[in-house]
Amino acid sequence: MLLFLTGHSRVLFSFFSALAALCILAGCGRPPVNRVQGYVEGEFVYVASPYAGSVKSLNVQRGDHVETSDPLFTLDSEPEKSARDEAERRLMQARSSLEDARKSKRPTEIESAEAQLQQARAALTFSEKEFARQEKLLQTSASSIQDVDRARSTRDQDRQRVGQLEADLLTAHLGSRTDQIAAAAANMKALASALTRAEWDLSQKRQSAPEAGFIFDTLYREGEWVAAGRPVVVLLPPRNIKVRAFVPEDLVGSIHSGDTVRVTVDGTSSTIIGKVSFISPQAEYTPPVIYSRESRGKLVFMIEAVFDPKTSASLHPGQPVDVQLGP
Repeated sequence: MLLFLTGHSRVLFSFFSALAALCILAGCGRPPVNRVQGYVEGEFVYVASPYAGSVKSLNVQRGDHVETSDPLFTLDSEPEKSARDEAERRLMQARSSLEDARKSKRPTEIESAEAQLQQARAALTFSEKEFARQEKLLQTSASSIQDVDRARSTRDQDRQRVGQLEADLLTAHLGSRTDQIAAAAANMKALASALTRAEWDLSQKRQSAPEAGFIFDTLYREGEWVAAGRPVVVLLPPRNIKVRAFVPEDLVGSIHSGDTVRVTVDGTSSTIIGKVSFISPQAEYTPPVIYSRESRGKLVFMIEAVFDPKTSASLHPGQPVDVQLGP
């Protein structure tokens, strides 16, 4: 009987020892309470042209790294070039019209007006003398009143003719009227704006990298037709790479924007330091009835962490990571 109890005790001792070891191992493998799982997320920049056209040249390929202002692609721009050239010619015409409106008449036209004025003055001199002669003849009854009146009328007409030609000559030395010059200037400004718009339209057929980044994908090939506004190149700038993690409800209250996080990636032993940039105000999972104590344990809140662009360049969207919260 004693031997049986002793053997039974050994069996029980071995069982509880194994159970204790399993509990210890389970406790050691359990992750810390302030460590959560997450993944790398990228906010892509979709580069497109506001106008349609076929892809004339594609300067990048998937996986390339580009710097700011590096050329990405060019669409066929013949219609925009024609519109730009037409707008440029219209502006040149309007500029010439404005300059012509500000100028006086041509030298030959002014010379013609001066010659007509000299003729009119000569005619006036003769008509004045003829009128004086007719008045003297009337005193000696050698002339009639009708002859005097006719001479006076001719003299008055010649005076008016001289005044008219003097005014025409003065106008010939001036430009167009003020309102005509203002209208020509306004027309030139409008056409200059049209040229600026045409040049902008032409420039939109050639797109460059808005910032440095990684070419995540190209959506069209050379020769393919691209509708207006459809992206051709998908760019991923390093500053747009972040980590998203889901924090349990009982931890989210202790996290604040700007807090430091430590991220570890599978296959590397180094730790990436970042900071919390966003905490979701809504739970990712909502219990169907009420927030009971059991259901609250299922609530998680999304947070986002950002990094220095040089650091985030080594991360890849979709990559799983571990996020250590707090110091």
